[in-house]
Amino acid sequence: MIRRLLRTARSGVGLRARLTVIYSGLFFAAGSALLLVTYLLTASALEREFYPPPIDSAVPVPDGRPKVFALRITRDFAYRIEQGKEQVLGDLLQNSALVMVAVGVLAIILGHFVAARALRPLSRVTETARRLSESTLHERIALQGPNDDVKRLADTFDAMLDRLQRAFDTQRRFVLNASHELRTPLAINRTLLEVALEDPEPSEDLVRLGTALLATTARHERLIEGLLLLTRSEHEVVASRAVQVDEVVRAVEDSLRATARRRRVVMTARLDPAVAAGDPVLIERCVYNLVENALKYNVKDGTVETAVTREDGQVVVRVENSGVPIPGHEVGELFEPFRRLHDRVGSAHGSGLGLSIVRAIVTAHRGRVEAAARPEGGLRVTVHLPAA
Repeated sequence: MIRRLLRTARSGVGLRARLTVIYSGLFFAAGSALLLVTYLLTASALEREFYPPPIDSAVPVPDGRPKVFALRITRDFAYRIEQGKEQVLGDLLQNSALVMVAVGVLAIILGHFVAARALRPLSRVTETARRLSESTLHERIALQGPNDDVKRLADTFDAMLDRLQRAFDTQRRFVLNASHELRTPLAINRTLLEVALEDPEPSEDLVRLGTALLATTARHERLIEGLLLLTRSEHEVVASRAVQVDEVVRAVEDSLRATARRRRVVMTARLDPAVAAGDPVLIERCVYNLVENALKYNVKDGTVETAVTREDGQVVVRVENSGVPIPGHEVGELFEPFRRLHDRVGSAHGSGLGLSIVRAIVTAHRGRVEAAARPEGGLRVTVHLPAA
């Protein structure tokens, strides 16, 4: 019975219910043992006190006269004594069981409330952990009371929050410093190269070298911007607003139509009105990276199909592009930083952060992103964002 109760307590119910089941099981086990012991002791006492005398026994006459007569106890009288003992034991067992059930129900109710009171500090820890985000790491549980296990757990959780807050502050300072330190030299180099190329009569070697260096500098700037955006995207979205996703997709496609014409790619869209909750800048960057990636890794006379729909209370953005066939086992790697489709070592087409930034942005918005290789070649990327 105890094992069955423990298995029930370990099933998918909450801790409060499990404690109530354990308390109730222990009470009924102890009550059953007490009832059994009481029953055995009472039966022994009745057997000892109401043991019938011998069939032939001499009993003195009440008036004290010396006469003695023999009293013969009949079988009927002995049977009635045994029947009375069984009746007493039956009543004892029945009444004790009824009392135990009544007190057991009361114990279940009291155990439920006692468990709730005992688990109240844990509920406070859970509520604080659920409420925490990058912008509220300053909050603490600060549990007051005796130095028991729950108090030590709350103090350990507060210490962990202190370490997390220091780590986030250090990361933010590092990102700001790295942004400044990395952008400044590249901006200076680009300015010097542009000034040198503005010479009225530059040599062919200078033009060739300057153009190559400007392209390299622009690529490094895109890489730094991508890394900084990836770092920002991995944080939780603090200021969430309503974003008209279909309009964002339409604006992104308009900005990339020149690139599509240059690459001879046909862009089509099916945009249903859909409003998502999130950061407008990050959602726009997510869509831009999806469409740009579909154009970049495409073939001549290829296609890019974009769709925006609402499904099950979510905004779904789906981007499909033609291209070379992709092995199914390589699709998941495309979301890793610096992973590219055609060249795993290096590529002049991008920094290898486009889909990594997409996944970071979607994760920060509590959404999900999926990718699948098309049988005819190319890729299909589907983004699910929470609707406003």
